[in-house]
Amino acid sequence: MTYPYFRLSTRMFAPLLATALALALALAGFTSGWPRDLEAAETASPEPAAPAAQATPPPVAPATPAAPAGPATAPIPTKKAAAGKKAAKRAKGKKAPPPGKIAPPGKYNAGEDPEYAQRCGWPVKAPPPLPGSILPEKRIVAYYGNPRSNKMGVLGEYPKDEMLRRLKVEVAKWEKADPSLPVQPALHLVAVVAQGAPGKTGKYRMIHPDALVNEVYGWAKEVNGILFIDIQTGHENIRTLLPRFEWILKNPDVHLGIDPEFNLIKSGKIPCTKIGTYDAADINYASGYLQELVKKYNLPPKVFVVHRFTRNMVTNANKIVLRPEVQIVMDMDGWGAPWLKRDSYRDYIVAEPVQFTGFKLFYHNDTKKGDPLMTPEEILKLNPKPIYIQHQ
Repeated sequence: MTYPYFRLSTRMFAPLLATALALALALAGFTSGWPRDLEAAETASPEPAAPAAQATPPPVAPATPAAPAGPATAPIPTKKAAAGKKAAKRAKGKKAPPPGKIAPPGKYNAGEDPEYAQRCGWPVKAPPPLPGSILPEKRIVAYYGNPRSNKMGVLGEYPKDEMLRRLKVEVAKWEKADPSLPVQPALHLVAVVAQGAPGKTGKYRMIHPDALVNEVYGWAKEVNGILFIDIQTGHENIRTLLPRFEWILKNPDVHLGIDPEFNLIKSGKIPCTKIGTYDAADINYASGYLQELVKKYNLPPKVFVVHRFTRNMVTNANKIVLRPEVQIVMDMDGWGAPWLKRDSYRDYIVAEPVQFTGFKLFYHNDTKKGDPLMTPEEILKLNPKPIYIQHQ
């Protein structure tokens, strides 16, 4: 399912359009994976989550033959909440620099200033890495998506062998850009996909079969990679979904990702019509669960990725608990021009330190307006340097 791109100047019509689209989606259903448009996200108003029960929506239709993604789309802006008005004004005031413009000598682009990072609290005081920790000894480079959808990300856009070949190319780019840090290949599988239809018990999410998870796990092993299980909760509580994956998370090379964008329990909104949120309490639950798995199965520490591209997607970030057995990555997940991605990295990742940082690149959506895809060399100028790189 795709959505039209709305410029800021037309957002006065967004509430009517959002209502109409929500009705259409409720009738038709869809597979999530909508692009995270940083400009549109400035006006969205996420709400905190609350518990819900488990369900099993209908399966996603098999992917069509791999092909380049269609026209990129953007979230439908919703009515501005009071807390979002300043962000909306700031977005309207942002002007893209001329193509090719870089920071003057002695100056920094947004997200690059080491003094600003230090004032925000970087480097973070965290427990020292335990034996077997991946971070910060390696940089993770991951391909994201689901093999049953060629629209959710590169993991499902190409046949398996071609996808793994492309991943190796990206790994080589990062090894060349930063020889000081070995690169760990990874596949980031969306194993629970938010849906546009409620399903049998109304939870707006679909759990993919264990056989599919195992298949992608095997693909990761072919490139000496690790696997991330990514969960989009829809209207279900992470506390009921996460234990469902103990069978795979008990492996030493399987890790976790969660996406606040698709946690919409309290608002009751349909996924992709509103941006969701997780509170520190939810993140602390998940990291505590991983901590217990590490102890129970005598595992090396788990990497735990939390996606973020707005302020309200993660609330009370300063209350997130750091544990020796879990390495938390706050991943800058939005798409847009390089200047806007840097702004968002500064505002939502650097400004609220947790532990490690990540940066997401969208092959199609970052470049859909003619902007270049950011290079490893450009991303390495950010401060702190992202240690988890994801491609969609």
